[in-house]
Amino acid sequence: MIFVLNPGELKLADFRHLLDETTTLELHANAQEAIHASAQFIHHVIEKGQTVYGVNTGFGGLAHTKINTAELALLQQNLVLSHAAGTGELFSDHVVRLILALKINSLARGFSGVRLQLIEALIQLFNARVYPCIPSQGSVGASGDLAPLAHLSTILLGVGHARYQGKMIPAEEALHIARLKPLPLAPKEGLALLNGTQVSTALAIIGLLAMENLFVTALATGALTVDAARGSDQPFDERIQRVRGHAGQIEVARRLRELLQNSAIRQSHRDCLKIQDPYSLRCQPQVMGACLTQLWSNSEIIVTESNAVSDNPLVFTEQNEVISGGNFHAEPIALAADALAVSLAEIGALSERRIALLIDPHFSGLPAFLVPHPGVNSGFMLAHVTAASLASENKSLAHPASVDNLPTSANQEDHVSMATYAARRLSWMVENVTGILAIELLAACQGIDLLRPLRSSPRLESIHQLVRDHVAFYDKDRYFAPDIEKIKAVIQAGKIRDEIS
Repeated sequence: MIFVLNPGELKLADFRHLLDETTTLELHANAQEAIHASAQFIHHVIEKGQTVYGVNTGFGGLAHTKINTAELALLQQNLVLSHAAGTGELFSDHVVRLILALKINSLARGFSGVRLQLIEALIQLFNARVYPCIPSQGSVGASGDLAPLAHLSTILLGVGHARYQGKMIPAEEALHIARLKPLPLAPKEGLALLNGTQVSTALAIIGLLAMENLFVTALATGALTVDAARGSDQPFDERIQRVRGHAGQIEVARRLRELLQNSAIRQSHRDCLKIQDPYSLRCQPQVMGACLTQLWSNSEIIVTESNAVSDNPLVFTEQNEVISGGNFHAEPIALAADALAVSLAEIGALSERRIALLIDPHFSGLPAFLVPHPGVNSGFMLAHVTAASLASENKSLAHPASVDNLPTSANQEDHVSMATYAARRLSWMVENVTGILAIELLAACQGIDLLRPLRSSPRLESIHQLVRDHVAFYDKDRYFAPDIEKIKAVIQAGKIRDEIS
């Protein structure tokens, strides 16, 4: 498909299209006027001999150093090369693809003083699926994502490496594939490329999209566990949620009621003597509802930042001014990513507790460790240990990155956001929660099978069948790890989400 970019108007649904490699990006023609005016204004500033940070001065701690006009192009080139100082594993191609899209979106709004030619070069890289090699470590989230964005930009100079069709190639070959030649940078263009929050924002978006999938999966998995443990649906009564008033809690309870509707298992024990279920079953609307509220609120912050102009200084042509500020400071993304991390940890923690409940016959009423002939068979004993390990890892990973600070650039940049790490660690937590939910799905389906001939609700039975299409019932011990990986793949593909949507 062709995605026509109206700069500054991206929506959450657009990110999935941009991540799709069959999507081709075009810039809306209406954007060109503002881009041209902004670049022309920088040209006039230089002609008049005005001193503007980053245009004809040094950077960071060298901001007070005036640069001669004859060295302005060299200034921008040196900025890119010297700041390409990252390290660590390379970002994946789909992360780089989204970084490119966000950088194009920001520059094309016409407040950055760059030429249309530069933006079009980035679009050609995007459309050719040529992805600059960007090390994942080296940004503190202010002044923007300097090191990773410098690595993004070296390709335009014919320096560094890129990935194409899964292979690493030198910059010259990458430019040839994208039908480009090395591009000398005009005044301010290097700074506009490097300043910005596009790396941390791209990582946060990818974490957010994955978390949306996990959230829906966790609701389905939690509902399955309620039935497998012969729990009650009374705590999901709408009246309970309404008197508290939180929209997220109300929505989660509604979804749980729908998932459990017409369950024969539930009908079979309505008159049992059990009074209350453990919190991991009973309090799902309260816990998952709070997580949903975090998803809603922080997705707004992340989408706003995806459309932001976050370099420095900014060009306001209508007022004939170039103003230095701090939009490169990624604190909004750092705080949003930290909030999402805490919510991810809670989703995983709740799931791990439900697994523990299922394998304990005192709570579930099922055979110990969910297997016939326990003792000879260990069943889900060590699968739960794995879930506990992953949940524990997430406790450490959920520690807020935004409270950290190390001043840089000779104390000129004396407070930084750590947003890039805050967002980067979301992918590790997503992987952990996926593993926990996969184990719970296997355990809940095993519990449902152990209650046969009773059947769960039609919607939950469809999920049970989806799992059984990939993994058989455990009638005895067998090699367990491959089954976890199979269900992780089912979750990651969004199949649980799609089954109940």
